[in-house]
Amino acid sequence: MRGYVTRRAIDAEHVGIVLVLVSAVGFGTLGIFGIYAQRANLSIPTVLVFRFLLAGVLIWAFLAWRGQVTILRGRPLLIAVALGAFGYTAQSGLYFLGLEFMTAGLVAIVLYTYPAFVVVLAIVTIGERMSRSMLVALCLAFAGIVLVTGANPAGASLVGVVVVLGGALAYAFYITGSRAVLTTVDPMVLTAYVLPAAGASYVVIGTATGQLEVPTAPIAWTILLCIAVFATAVPVVTFFAGLKYIGASRASIVSTVEPPVTVALGAVLFAEPVTLTTIVGGVSILAGVIVLERE
Repeated sequence: MRGYVTRRAIDAEHVGIVLVLVSAVGFGTLGIFGIYAQRANLSIPTVLVFRFLLAGVLIWAFLAWRGQVTILRGRPLLIAVALGAFGYTAQSGLYFLGLEFMTAGLVAIVLYTYPAFVVVLAIVTIGERMSRSMLVALCLAFAGIVLVTGANPAGASLVGVVVVLGGALAYAFYITGSRAVLTTVDPMVLTAYVLPAAGASYVVIGTATGQLEVPTAPIAWTILLCIAVFATAVPVVTFFAGLKYIGASRASIVSTVEPPVTVALGAVLFAEPVTLTTIVGGVSILAGVIVLERE
């Protein structure tokens, strides 16, 4: 009997790992589809409006199918809307802006410094003590940034690094802010509110700047649908599904395959350069993430 229970636990663990891997691969394609969107002359507001609104519809439909639709009110609703309208809006915009300065692979690597910023925010805002492993993780993350920035001048730029680091910082604020409601609100439900709020923000931004348009070309709609479905909705669903099997820390560690996926796809599809120094820098950043998750 004990062997049967153990075998079931192992099988569940494998399912969880596969689900989180699927999620990481999906998120890893975001930068790749972002490059295709650039080549199709789709503006950042247009891409993000349709990304968030279409993905939001899919997430709500999934929750309805599962019978998990939850109506938020009061403080949780205000926080969820604010997280989407400001935090996720800033992170996504800076991510896609970074693609105009750097390769998709380097953008993905630099963005993955966000766990280090989460630690810094925790130290600054709630007085969390700096442990030795935290210090090691921060050193690894920022040493990786130095290596990645100097690895390939054609693939990285100081402006691009600053832009994407801004996106990582925005994402860290988003994660820190979301903790205020995740004790009472399911993460999937929170995401269902965050996505439309971010989409609404980009409707305002796109309209105000004259950059919002409804595409007519089939290729443009194909790209937008791929971003909404395969690089947003599916990764969100599979990540939270895998989370229930293997827990947050292990899921975060498994998710570190995301930047290598982007780097590999960028090299294969766009001939983006990958140097040894880039690899070492990327490994250093991901090692910092793993150290933090082991903390």
